Amino acid sequence: GRQWVDEVFRQLDERVKVLWQVRDGETVAAETELFEITGPARAVLTGERTALNFLQTLSGTATAARQFVAAIAGTNCRILDTRKTLPGLRLAQKYATRCGGVQNHRLGLYDRVLIKENHIAAAGSIAAAVNTARRTAPELLVEVEVESLAQFETALASGADVIMLDELSLDDMRKAVAANHSTPHHAQLEASGNVSLETLRDIAETGVDYISVGSITKHVRAIDLSMRLDFAG
Repeated sequence: GRQWVDEVFRQLDERVKVLWQVRDGETVAAETELFEITGPARAVLTGERTALNFLQTLSGTATAARQFVAAIAGTNCRILDTRKTLPGLRLAQKYATRCGGVQNHRLGLYDRVLIKENHIAAAGSIAAAVNTARRTAPELLVEVEVESLAQFETALASGADVIMLDELSLDDMRKAVAANHSTPHHAQLEASGNVSLETLRDIAETGVDYISVGSITKHVRAIDLSMRLDFAG
């Protein structure tokens, strides 16, 4: 979160200078000095809490992301974040997850169509929802969330680019992967729901392409950081 810290002090007083000792995404040990800051004490103390709030939250987000990525090391699966971010911090948290090795899912409603149960109900069927999405936003990927193998088969037949397997059992995920490989139209498969560090690897080994994890950005455990003032001279 270096750029957010820098911006806090830039807006307060351009005489404040931040000299970073570490890079974003770098693993650091406890008691590591992250940066040195010089400038008028009033500006430094005014920005201290806001700067630390950004750095603690984003470091906690990146740390959680790195843990999930490490848990599936050696598989062909990738971890995705979600839109379940803290209000006002979506771009910041999406940046932090990338620093932790996670791949960004969509940022908003404008960069991918994700058809969920309420959209299916409003459209009347999965096929109708997919057709509407193709017609209104032909340039976007179309993803369909399904809750059963029957819905999966319908979404696959409808030509969805990505199919989200929401809370399917491991056995049903394996069946979906096998069915996907046996058809001319291959969708990307994304597992979601009931995902934890304990269940993650079993899910990855079913053969799905992605696992989306909302807790990375939703249940953030901030890193404990502090600033200490040193009056030179």
